[in-house]
Amino acid sequence: MSRISVRGFAVASATAVTTVGAVVGVASGSEGAVQPVAAADATTVLADIPAGQQVQQASLTQQVQAQSDAADASAKKAAQEAARKQAAKDAAARKKAEEKAAEKAEAARKAEEASRAAKRAALVVKASYTVAEVQAMAQGLIGNATQYQCFSNIVTRESGWNYTATNASSGAYGLVQALPGSKMASAGADWRTNPGTQIKWGLNYMNSRYGSPCGAWSFWQANHWY
Repeated sequence: MSRISVRGFAVASATAVTTVGAVVGVASGSEGAVQPVAAADATTVLADIPAGQQVQQASLTQQVQAQSDAADASAKKAAQEAARKQAAKDAAARKKAEEKAAEKAEAARKAEEASRAAKRAALVVKASYTVAEVQAMAQGLIGNATQYQCFSNIVTRESGWNYTATNASSGAYGLVQALPGSKMASAGADWRTNPGTQIKWGLNYMNSRYGSPCGAWSFWQANHWY
């Protein structure tokens, strides 16, 4: 399609009219100057884009839109993938935490069972007890591993875990070398033969006088008695 402008059309029309006017004037013998037709405004142009250019512009617009749509789709896909990975990570963390909590609960359950068993054993009256049995009683009755270790440190030095140990010079008796030994009767009438009764009394003594077996052990280390 050829480009048609208002200006060209107007000029052509004016020229044709002028020419016709001149001819008519000459033919009719009219006097005076011939008045030319004013030319159209030179700045007025028909906004007519060629069809080929219109198609090219439409194609570019479609390409830009397609690229924008593709970018949006890619960003959405990336966000979905990131969310999926984070969800999987969170699920794995929760599972690990649950497993750890279950292990901790199981360990606590076993410790509680062991403690109950040790306490039951402490209540069983026997003719004699091995060192291992007496230590198991103490572990069950004390519970806390750190406090048990402090208790054990004192008993090891005072009686060597012999619940019938007697100090010939002072008369101190039993695991914790109570002085006199009869003090332990407050924990049970069988204080002479039951290490469990001696442990209960000794633990109560350490807690009331030093705050804990570890408090008693600190004093013992400084004074070699408690």
